[in-house]
Amino acid sequence: MEASGFVSRRTSVETPGVDSRVTGTTARAELRWLGGRVMDATGGFAGSFSPRMTREPEFTVELHRTAPETSTSAEPEMDYEGLPQGVATSTHMLAGSVAGIMEHCLMYPIDCVKTRMQSLHPEPGARYRNVMDALRRIVQTEGVWRPIRGVNVLAVGAGPAHALYFACYEKIKFSLSGAIHPGANSHFANGVAGCMATLLHDAIMNPAEVVKQRMQMFNSPYRGVLDCMGSLLRREGPAAFYRSYTTQLTMNVPFQALHFMTYEYLQELLNPHRQYNPSSHVVSGALAGAVAAAATTPLDVCKTLLNTQEAQAIHVIQTEATVGAPARAGARISGLGEAFRTVYRMGGVPAFFKGVQARIIYQMPSTAISWSVYEFFKYFITKRQRQRRLRGDGDK
Repeated sequence: MEASGFVSRRTSVETPGVDSRVTGTTARAELRWLGGRVMDATGGFAGSFSPRMTREPEFTVELHRTAPETSTSAEPEMDYEGLPQGVATSTHMLAGSVAGIMEHCLMYPIDCVKTRMQSLHPEPGARYRNVMDALRRIVQTEGVWRPIRGVNVLAVGAGPAHALYFACYEKIKFSLSGAIHPGANSHFANGVAGCMATLLHDAIMNPAEVVKQRMQMFNSPYRGVLDCMGSLLRREGPAAFYRSYTTQLTMNVPFQALHFMTYEYLQELLNPHRQYNPSSHVVSGALAGAVAAAATTPLDVCKTLLNTQEAQAIHVIQTEATVGAPARAGARISGLGEAFRTVYRMGGVPAFFKGVQARIIYQMPSTAISWSVYEFFKYFITKRQRQRRLRGDGDK
């Protein structure tokens, strides 16, 4: 139909007795309109017309049929950063769950070293020069499986925790960004979304963190995860699983705010068009994790002390009690304030940065893995959704 229309337009140009300039101008305008119609209708044709007009103008028409897979190039690029409309929340949860499990499981040996290096008064057999020295000595003296002891409980907790974490982050981020800066990135929205997501994440992860760190300590008396959980319930009650929750929130809220804001800022620099770019996700994730980890190490030391209830630290509290006061039976360190005071008594300001090297070494690849896996799932799911939509349009 469009081709016949095109021919009729050309014959009208060649009709004698008509002013060539007027006719040529009219024909050129109509031809452009028809060319646009042809491109819109087919999506696979490109027309180029010679600009010169003579008495009997000659139009050079070149038709290039493109490959079917590129026939949709005229459509705007879909922003994979925001998953397609209609995608269920379970999509975010699945991507986040896989990312969280991979992150924690792959980096678990370094996490074990970090926990030990944050000990305020380590035993002689648990004093290490650096991360590699710690890993080597743990394997030599305690066996090859010792650095991953307790990884199963962390994997069980990381799945649902990260599922809620990323789903909540995405939902709040896009809602706030749309309200504050429609169509643009908002650092404030990123920070608030990260903080809110942390509340859900830590509520699930805190019990797993307690059990994990009890099993990571040097000369841990527990035979396994179930034995550790049963012993904690009998001796310290259910509150033991959430003794460090407020401290963990106090640490993780600023950690995640810094983490997400740094990541999104680096993405603006390294990946301004927000396309799927694995290298930019890895670099942004690693640097964001390093900055947030270094800044929040003092709070992490306090969290580890509350989770492990280190015997030597409790002994220091009891011996430094008021003279003449009876020793408290079953004394425990509770609360962020008491943890800060205990850390300072036992090592001064440097004690707040014990294990900072291990923490940064752990967080850099950990956050890089988490973001790269999550962004890949977002890209993959978006691509599949787009292909299904195009197949549906083609069937119509």
